[in-house]
Amino acid sequence: MTEAQAIFELVEAGLGTPTADESFDRFARLAMRQLGVPTAAVSLVLSDEQVYPGAHGMPEDIQLSRRMPLTHSFCQHVTNDREPLVVPDTRKDARVWDNPSIPEFGVLAYAGFPIFDQRGRVVGTLCAMDDEPHDWTDTDLATLADLTAACTSELQLRIAHERATRMQNLAIQATRRNRLLLMLSEAFADATSVQDVGETLAYVASSAIGARYAGLAVVDPSRKSLTYTSMDHLEPALSPSYRYARVDDPDRVLSFVARTQEALFFRDEAEILSAFPNISESLDESVGARALLPVLSGTNLLAVIFLGWEQGKTADDESLSRAGLAGFVAHALERVKLLEERRDAATTLQAAMLTALPDIPHLELASTYSPATLTDQVGGDWYDAVVYDEDASVLMIGDVTGHDMRAAAEMGQLRSMLRTFAWSHDESPSALLRLLDRANTGLSLHASGTAVVVRLDRRGDFYDLSWSNAGHPPPLILRSDGKVELLDTRPDMMLGFVPNAARSDHVTHLGPGDTLLLYTDGLIERRGVPQSARLSGLARALATLRHGSTLALPNALVQRLVGSDQRDDIAVLAVRVRAAVDSHPTPACPTRMTRDVEHTTAAISPARRWVDDILESCGINRDQRRTIMLLASETLTNAVQHAQGPLEAVVEVWPATVRVGVRDASPDEPTLHDPEPHETGGRGIQFLDRFADRWFVEQKTSDGPGKTVWFELAREEALSR
Repeated sequence: MTEAQAIFELVEAGLGTPTADESFDRFARLAMRQLGVPTAAVSLVLSDEQVYPGAHGMPEDIQLSRRMPLTHSFCQHVTNDREPLVVPDTRKDARVWDNPSIPEFGVLAYAGFPIFDQRGRVVGTLCAMDDEPHDWTDTDLATLADLTAACTSELQLRIAHERATRMQNLAIQATRRNRLLLMLSEAFADATSVQDVGETLAYVASSAIGARYAGLAVVDPSRKSLTYTSMDHLEPALSPSYRYARVDDPDRVLSFVARTQEALFFRDEAEILSAFPNISESLDESVGARALLPVLSGTNLLAVIFLGWEQGKTADDESLSRAGLAGFVAHALERVKLLEERRDAATTLQAAMLTALPDIPHLELASTYSPATLTDQVGGDWYDAVVYDEDASVLMIGDVTGHDMRAAAEMGQLRSMLRTFAWSHDESPSALLRLLDRANTGLSLHASGTAVVVRLDRRGDFYDLSWSNAGHPPPLILRSDGKVELLDTRPDMMLGFVPNAARSDHVTHLGPGDTLLLYTDGLIERRGVPQSARLSGLARALATLRHGSTLALPNALVQRLVGSDQRDDIAVLAVRVRAAVDSHPTPACPTRMTRDVEHTTAAISPARRWVDDILESCGINRDQRRTIMLLASETLTNAVQHAQGPLEAVVEVWPATVRVGVRDASPDEPTLHDPEPHETGGRGIQFLDRFADRWFVEQKTSDGPGKTVWFELAREEALSR
């Protein structure tokens, strides 16, 4: 019997099936003609039967089926003995006289020579048969031997060719797989958030796997539900509610995969409905095959991948590369988790180094910090403020070379030293920078960078402003009349190069309503644009935002000038001189201030700022001012939108209470009602009714129609007494 490995190679070469083969049929015809016999065949002996890839003159049913059971086989003797079998009369030869082919098919003479594969194993025969006794001559046998040798060569070439083709296909598949794996590796390498991983999956599914739809459902921290990162790439029939799924939902395929951690593949809609009949309403007819793959880290489920193909299209296991795709997504999600943990730690570090700005009487401070390094979220930019007393303070901003963890560490040390010098030495800005430069060298920190130090000394309603610039971009002043002034003096040497470099002070003044802006170069960085043009752009943006809130100014400048195209760290510090009121209200003489307000939405923010300045001057604490600002904003907005001008804001500060009102020229009183959830207005009076101690409307008694809408709150410091 033919060896098992030889049979396997015959099958791999396509010769193990009972099918006619033109080449081997030709050998059978040649044997039949050359030996003058009625029947000849090329027979291959398998484990349970023999097949005839070449045959002529066989009984009709065998000629058509090309197979015969081993019970009727003469060829098995050749494969077993590895020698030719030559029988002139089969009825008289003890080796074959009991073969059923003799009585059933009339095989009375047989001559068969062995066919060898490339390893020298006998796999079959080329045989000649006669329906009467036949004395095989030496010529007959020599001819049959030559034909068998040619037949052997053909079979060996066929097996070698099929093997080479198979190896080539395997190499092509391996190359495709390696290219796919390389593409997956490169595609997911840049993902820095879970959202990035989801978008990358959609791209890879479309470009590399041919899937029309793709989605990534990430396990929530509670591990009780899953959430798709986006619905944009899922099949179109899904409602927005399908973005979320409970893990224990019995009707969601997504939930089933999350519970079992087993991949599912459905070739068409019928297959998925057979397994999950309750999801028919969510299926889209344009989608054919679907796959859901668990994304695992060890035994821990991270997410589930959904893939969908258009009708009539699918993917085999190799092109889908399911294990590979899920593995790359798992690695990407784990890397994102590590990055997020690193960001959290770095953000905590940055927050510790950039402490909250102090409250300085008569000044309003606001700041922002925006890092360039997406992975660490920290950098070398910083700002600070030190208060000597209510009339003197020092402001600082700087930029250490670099924007990474190392720069952040150096920044923390420089900032701490300068902060200490500013607090312990009542010196000019230039003297503080000289102390910092010497300490930087003497303590072997060797950090380099730029900085601006500003000192503010109050003189009545105005401030003397002195500053020193160590290679930093120049400060700007937004004057109360809307003009922008650039403090563009020649900067001194950067920090960290010449410890005893000469440093100079410069002086100007700030008046009520003026805003000083300090910033780092990331705010104005534009490749290929001269610095003068960049500074002009900053000045225009600052002037445009002059009516807005000081607290919102730093972030507004970053959004307007940089947006999402940020290449460097950015720090911004804004300081506005309040419109102070020197007044100490008494029961007999409260502080009372009025301000005309234009009947436009743009006038609301400056009016709010004016109210806040009055309250701060009168000693109202910051938390209560926030509540009053909210109510003042709603009252002003209500007047602008629903009343007639002219408008006037009124602030009255008593020892125990604060009262704010807005006068208008309309006699119609505001009404309290409950707006529907979809309505954008109608809540201003609700705020007054809920947060004010009381509110009321005072109608004019002379000079035509009009009213004043008032709200009143008890002063918190009075309540504490």
